[in-house]
Amino acid sequence: MKKIFAEFLGTSLLVSIVVGSGIMATNLSNDVGVQLLINTISTVFGLYVLIQILGPISGAHFNPAVTLIDLIQKRTSAPRFVQYVIAQVLGAISGAALANAMFSHPLFETATKVRGGGNQYLGEIIATAGLILLINLMLAQVNTHLIPVTVAAWIGSAYFFTSSTSFANPAVTIGRIFSDSFAGIAPGCAPKFIAAQILGALIGLGLTKVLTSDK
Repeated sequence: MKKIFAEFLGTSLLVSIVVGSGIMATNLSNDVGVQLLINTISTVFGLYVLIQILGPISGAHFNPAVTLIDLIQKRTSAPRFVQYVIAQVLGAISGAALANAMFSHPLFETATKVRGGGNQYLGEIIATAGLILLINLMLAQVNTHLIPVTVAAWIGSAYFFTSSTSFANPAVTIGRIFSDSFAGIAPGCAPKFIAAQILGALIGLGLTKVLTSDK
């Protein structure tokens, strides 16, 4: 239960950071570039801290795509996969509600920000593939102590170089449905984002196999 709660708590706080900093960004500036910069900086620092402190407890997945790849590689069991994903999704929704409450928004909103198009789905594929690749390479190279900083750095970089601003996480995508803010995503757009993330995760796993093969 400690591991499952760590996944719930970590994902909740992560979404609270993403959504909360997005709301704060729009409160502070009308410049979209400045808003994205505020959102990115907060997410990078918050994600690093969460992985650092909760990694030793649960592995700090906070992401069904990461847990799925662990299942495929037999680093986790099917029951644990289900437990983690449920905890991550519920955590993400609660994190959006927490951020909304902090800024006096309705506890649960429905996002109206439309995000779509093949270019943005490609952005999600690249962001998620890179995330899975770097995690698996760090594990293969026994550099697990570098995972917090490399994951945070990758997500921060991908906020700017991908067209989708790098959700790279199905649970976070679901959580962001419930905030009509800078960080939100309209419900109709979320399924394709999630499909792109899962495809990206599988591509990331394939690239890992190529780069770590002895043949």
